[in-house]
Amino acid sequence: MRVSAAFCVALCCEIVKTATAFSLRMGTGNSFGRVFRISTWGESHGGGVGVTLDGCPPRLPLTREDIQVDLDRRRPGQSRITTPRNEADSVEIMSGLSPEGVTLGTPIAMLVRNKDQRSSDYLDNDMKVAYRPSHADATYDAKYGVRAIAGGGRSSARETIGRVAAGAVARKILKMYNNIEILAYVSKVQDMEAQNVDEDSFTMDDVDSNMVRCPDAESAERMLERIDEIRKAGNSIGGVVTCVARNVPAGLGSPVFDKLEAELAKAMMSIPAAKGFESGDGFAGTLLTGKEHNDEFYIDPETGATRTKTNRSGGIQGGISNGENIVIHVAFKPTSTIGQAQSTVTRDGEEVELRGKGRHDPCVLPRAVPMVEAMMALTLVDALMLQQAQCELLPNEAALDDQPNPMGTTARREGGPRHETAAVSAASGPISQRVDEE
Repeated sequence: MRVSAAFCVALCCEIVKTATAFSLRMGTGNSFGRVFRISTWGESHGGGVGVTLDGCPPRLPLTREDIQVDLDRRRPGQSRITTPRNEADSVEIMSGLSPEGVTLGTPIAMLVRNKDQRSSDYLDNDMKVAYRPSHADATYDAKYGVRAIAGGGRSSARETIGRVAAGAVARKILKMYNNIEILAYVSKVQDMEAQNVDEDSFTMDDVDSNMVRCPDAESAERMLERIDEIRKAGNSIGGVVTCVARNVPAGLGSPVFDKLEAELAKAMMSIPAAKGFESGDGFAGTLLTGKEHNDEFYIDPETGATRTKTNRSGGIQGGISNGENIVIHVAFKPTSTIGQAQSTVTRDGEEVELRGKGRHDPCVLPRAVPMVEAMMALTLVDALMLQQAQCELLPNEAALDDQPNPMGTTARREGGPRHETAAVSAASGPISQRVDEE
């Protein structure tokens, strides 16, 4: 078969065009999710910020109040340890809802207008030309050759308004689907760690009972004292937010590159100031032996479901949810913009000293809590919809005894436990295994 040169040239052009379009779409970095997909937009000191949410199921009852409750937990000016910028963060739902307040299955656009910008804090001093150390100022300039100086533009935490708004929709879907509950809290400020937090039972009221958003009241007091000390010195401080997702069904996530903890890691590390991620025991698990770290299985005597005695895996094994609580930890660095003098350089390469101006959080952790919850919700809804599309499209019509035993906290085996399946007795000893996975 002979192919003309003109055809080859045309084919190559189409490949290049396709590759270019694909790389541009994926490389712009403002969208997240595959089926339940969001695109955020807007700058910190622009007219407003918002999100376009595509892939939301139709017929979901949704009100403005469903969104606003989460935005109120994220907004600035809540306490002395958050930025004093005074924004109501009042959401407007622009599309995707019927007059009766149910989703249409079409894109949902949500807008929050900026009201309290003070661009002079950035434009009338050295911050107009000097890069803030460890901030995105310099790298945005290096990438684009231009940047939004006032408020940091897209690198500002104000961008997360769109995520939290869309996350509120995701949260409602998860609640309706399987009573899935997502709660985060500040578990560590610098070297001070929360104690006695029961991850099975703490509530949002417990978290929001103090301005630090730590459900352990005694630890919260110590954390607050440390934050205040740092704040008064014109400095900033970091720590860790822990997030727990309860009642997540087994089976979410896909091998190899789309493991659930890999998707969660990407989601969490996209939040401004996030610098570390752990799933389950994370790095602490490296100090244990396999015997100590493994989550042994058992059969729940009431539901007949397969459960684990411990949860060091954080609810994910092999990149797939196992039906236990999903537990993750996200580390946040101290805020870059501080009131103390620091050495830096200007855009044209002059070495200068800079003291940060403007209104900034001395500690991002309290306001990061709803951001982490939102990204968890968005990731889980996307994984749930992918699971429904691939693995639950066709019913499993195998006999009950030929199906894997149901797994997880909310699973139940029809007819209860299979009592005829006896445990291995102590006299018989452990089952010998010869394993060669590589």
